Amino acid sequence: MSKAQDPFYIVKEEIQESIDKLQSSFHQWERILPDTGEQVHLTKELLANCESIEWQVDELNKTIDVAARDPSWYGIDDRELESRRRWTTTARTQVGDVKKSVVARKENGNSANAMHRELMKLPISHQSDRSYQYSAEDNDDFIASESDRQMLLIKQQDEELDELSASVERIGGVGLTIHEELLAQEKIIDDLGTEMDSTTNRLDFVQKKVAMVMKKASAKGQIMMILFLLVLFIILFILVFLT
Repeated sequence: MSKAQDPFYIVKEEIQESIDKLQSSFHQWERILPDTGEQVHLTKELLANCESIEWQVDELNKTIDVAARDPSWYGIDDRELESRRRWTTTARTQVGDVKKSVVARKENGNSANAMHRELMKLPISHQSDRSYQYSAEDNDDFIASESDRQMLLIKQQDEELDELSASVERIGGVGLTIHEELLAQEKIIDDLGTEMDSTTNRLDFVQKKVAMVMKKASAKGQIMMILFLLVLFIILFILVFLT
């Protein structure tokens, strides 16, 4: 497999381009004045790029370890493996040097800023003492105003809690009413079921009696009963619909 087709060299070229851009940004970063917005932004960008390139180099080094288990399968020899390992070591060193320089300058800048802030806090004259006195009075006023604001917030929260409690009580009352309505409807349904059972029993009794009468009656008696029922039906029909 040619180098142009070997995945290792394809990834190697991409990582090398990232390292070249990193070093170019690093030289630009060295010329920027410290404690500026551009310097802070570029510092974060450099550190992020260092982390990304280090991760890529580590992943590429893992592929070398895999190929080292059976070099003949991948068509490479020990010399090629050693050459690849030397390159990853060199790449890791280049990125590490940039990262150390950026971190060291960042820490030194933070230490200098902290020392400057501490020196600014030291009193240098009676006028400073007077300014500290004014500052203490301002702090007292600020604390008092904050206390008032906190008390107001607490009062508002108490009022909101009272409203919430009243809403919960109303919801509880509605729930109890619904519960009572459900119990009443359940009782009505139970009574209706009892009435239906009683009516069913009565109809069964009447049907049995009618069946017994029909069995005991002769054919003539059955005809007379049918005629009687027919006449009764006609009379009821006239009374209901024609009067």
